[in-house]
Parts: sequence; structure tokens; C-alpha cells
Amino acid sequence: MLARVPKFFRNFYFMTGLAFMAWMFFFDSNDFITQFQTSRKLTILEEERDYYLEKIAEVQKDRKELMSNPELLEKFAREKYLMKKPTEELYLIVVKDEEEK
Repeated sequence: MLARVPKFFRNFYFMTGLAFMAWMFFFDSNDFITQFQTSRKLTILEEERDYYLEKIAEVQKDRKELMSNPELLEKFAREKYLMKKPTEELYLIVVKDEEEK
């Protein structure tokens, strides 16, 4: 039965190389599947990093504008944090959706 297998496949170096490749692709802690998953996760994390860097730049630009313009700062404080002057009254108008009835 062994005689039917070509001599090249019975070679010690071929068998050792084949065993090594099988070990590296399937059994090693850094196997092919783990490398692929790690690479995919790295790509996702890089995309998230780019998104957050854009958001940071946007927030820094907005902050610079707010700190340089007192009128804008007052408008922002009134709209976002519902701040008011001591002599003012503040009324909030809440619009209900018609679907909630």
C-alpha cells in the first residue's frame, strides 16, 4: 500500500513540512483563524478611532467658537442647560406626539 504513494510524498522533509504547516494553521495559538479575527478587529478599532478623532476635532472647534463669542456662549447655555438670569422666568413647551394618545 505504501508503494502506491509517490516517493515525493513519503519524503521525511515533506512530511515534516506538512506537519508543521498543519500545526501552524490549526493548533498554534497564533493560527490562521485567530490572525484573521485579530486583523478584522484591528480594522474595526481603527475605524472607531477615526470617528472619535473627527468628533474630538468637531468639539474642539465648537469650544473655541463658544469661548471666543460671549453671545454664542450665552445662547448655548440657555438652550442646552436651560440656564436663565435671576430676573427671568423660564417656560418649557413640550410637544407631545399624536401617536402617544
